[in-house]
Amino acid sequence: MRLLLCAVCATFLSATFPASQARAEIQTKRVTYQDGDTTLEGFLAWDTEKTQAPGVLVVHQWMGLTKYEQRRCKQLAELGYVAFALDIYGQGVRPENRQQAAEMAGKYKSDRDLYRRRLNLGLEQLRGQPNVYPEQTAAIGYCFGGTGVLELARSGAEVRGVVSFHGGLDSPSPEDGKNISAEVLVLHGADDPFVPEQDIQAFIKELNDADVDWQMNIYSGAVHSFTQPMAGNDNSTGAAYNERADKRSWEAMKSFFDEIFRDEVTR
Repeated sequence: MRLLLCAVCATFLSATFPASQARAEIQTKRVTYQDGDTTLEGFLAWDTEKTQAPGVLVVHQWMGLTKYEQRRCKQLAELGYVAFALDIYGQGVRPENRQQAAEMAGKYKSDRDLYRRRLNLGLEQLRGQPNVYPEQTAAIGYCFGGTGVLELARSGAEVRGVVSFHGGLDSPSPEDGKNISAEVLVLHGADDPFVPEQDIQAFIKELNDADVDWQMNIYSGAVHSFTQPMAGNDNSTGAAYNERADKRSWEAMKSFFDEIFRDEVTR
């Protein structure tokens, strides 16, 4: 009798929770590629059960490609995407402290052509993966990387959407807004001291003048780096983790992807 009940339960559970809903099996690997004589090393994550899926480019914060971006790639792979964290700085080139990070990030912010080239090289790597639909790609980025995905869009890259998490919103070349074909989602901390109001207004004007489809979520009580636990929890420093804003912004990204990919990902 017990064996019969177990068999019935197994049949019911199998019908109610099909194998496709089982936890994804995530595979990862490092990918090296070149920008001239400079070797770059990115990080790729995907669900082995999917033969093809939309791709998401991940642009790192100012400390370079770290375990933080690797974790985000794995989370995206669990959602059904192929995720690739690119490398802006170069293989093994990682700042050791905030001062070095500021200098490194400043190099690319002051040379937007170089920055855009490295961003597009990363996008090429993602599109070149055999399990990625090349016409179904998006990009997300954090802090320095949040600025990066906006620069990727301004370069004219053909991505369906970009998501900037607590990124810089300066608009150094507002005429480049006309190159943006992607939909834009900005996730911003209301108390972020590193993004002045004039930058926000200039950014909005740039997108509106170019008739870009954009949206911005602003999170109360959040400062810079609100998605990053390693930033600590002291808002007075200007950069701190905010669990509520982190969770809300991730959910906003998921909804945005559902929209731009038109439910092409089967969960």
